[in-house]
Amino acid sequence: MLKRYLLAPGPTPVPAEILLSMAAPIIHHRSPDFLPVLDSAKKGLQWLYQTKNDVLILSSTGTGGMVGAVKNFFNQGDEVLVVNGGKFGERWTKICQAYGLKVEEIVVEWGYAVKPEEVEERLKKNKNLKGVFVQASETSTGVYHDIQALSSIVRKHEDTLFIVDAISALVAHDLRTDEWGIDIMVGGSQKGVMLPPGIAFVSVSEKAWKKAETSNIPKFYFNFKKERENLAKNQTNFTSPVTLIIGLNAGLKMLQAEGLENVFKRHERLALATRKAVQAIGLELYPKESPANSVTAIMTPPGIDGQAVYKNLREKYGITAAGGQDRAKGKIFRIAHLGYADRFDIITAIAGIEMVLKGMGYPVTLGTGVAVAQALLMD
Repeated sequence: MLKRYLLAPGPTPVPAEILLSMAAPIIHHRSPDFLPVLDSAKKGLQWLYQTKNDVLILSSTGTGGMVGAVKNFFNQGDEVLVVNGGKFGERWTKICQAYGLKVEEIVVEWGYAVKPEEVEERLKKNKNLKGVFVQASETSTGVYHDIQALSSIVRKHEDTLFIVDAISALVAHDLRTDEWGIDIMVGGSQKGVMLPPGIAFVSVSEKAWKKAETSNIPKFYFNFKKERENLAKNQTNFTSPVTLIIGLNAGLKMLQAEGLENVFKRHERLALATRKAVQAIGLELYPKESPANSVTAIMTPPGIDGQAVYKNLREKYGITAAGGQDRAKGKIFRIAHLGYADRFDIITAIAGIEMVLKGMGYPVTLGTGVAVAQALLMD
């Protein structure tokens, strides 16, 4: 028997409490029984997002939320700025172009964070930019972009929206939607909120809603104005993912019981222990700066294939991590510490990495990284 450990950056593990809540008999999404369920979910999401804005609940992957963030607030031909520092930065560009926006990119070398002053300079040079798109946590590289610094720059421009993909950063990082002035922020169910895939969350500021009034991009399924109208009645525009929203309430209650500040501290602590442990083994981090608290991207030693490390972790020891993508494929592997994660997930992951590397001929003394993780994670 091989016990499975899910340590990928999405989907992430789902706690038994949430699974049990979703095992209850299905209820109709237009019935009175469902109204308090959605009411609780929308209030819980406002707590998590630290916002008074509406947080829309969409039946889709996180990418659906990204699509909606583009097509509801812009006009075809609008000029926008995209921070492209990884596969998901590339996704912003592709979505914007698919809906007729003119994209100006800041191409950031993989493993680095965007320099806020470069965004500021682009906004000064091009007064026509209607939006700035960025990831909070770039999952493909393990880098966190400084959302607070970027927000302080973009919010000075009254005609420019600040749009953040926080799909893997929400819960792992303290993202203060209202305080910082984030106009649109996208999240996803299969990450920090500890659910199966299937729901996207999108917070929308009043500044952005004003832009929605003049948007000329065709929309049907991801029609945020209709979603907002229905949300006010504790409904969604189309059939609600009832079971997932029931699970969402259970997950939000778990996070609320822990406390928002404690949730952020836990993710920070787990991330630090992971980084220090793999460095003690002699491995290098892929991020050269600003590592994310959601996932750690780790360079493989010369002569060792990162995909083989990822495969051996899964097949030999039951640990599902993640490999590298695109130009990082074969060069890195990634360990997540996101959502339903605690100290022994990290200790297990580090032990598995040591065993895999030793089996592949890398000169590691078993227990080296584990000891570092244990020391950092003791109470």
